[in-house]
Amino acid sequence: MKLTALVTAMFVLALSACDKKPSQEPFIPTPVFESSDNLPPGHPPVDSAGQTTTLSDAAEAAQTQTAKVVSTIDIPQFTYIEVRQNNQTRWLAAATIAVKKGDIIEFDAGSTIPDFKSKTLDRTFPGMTFVNHATIKKGN
Repeated sequence: MKLTALVTAMFVLALSACDKKPSQEPFIPTPVFESSDNLPPGHPPVDSAGQTTTLSDAAEAAQTQTAKVVSTIDIPQFTYIEVRQNNQTRWLAAATIAVKKGDIIEFDAGSTIPDFKSKTLDRTFPGMTFVNHATIKKGN
């Protein structure tokens, strides 16, 4: 009985000692750079305020490939895009985008899955490159 009372007292004491609540905002350290010469290779440029390029700037820079749309298949949340690039055809999967045959699109390198099986279409593609960003560069 004494042991139960002692354990309960210690538990209550421990809980009362933990009344400090964590900060609602996460701690994000501010980097300090003396000059952009000290940045590691491949680091995005730093402006005069010490800020790196924005995510949207980085996303635009990542859209380095261009191809012509051959065909499209829309499924919920994605558009499968068959493109012709360097005299070869390949399939891309991007967030839903209103592209049509003949459009020229820009996209990032993405990640390719060979022999991709679409459960929605019950179809296997020879390869599917999932891209983060695809934009219409020139409409049909």
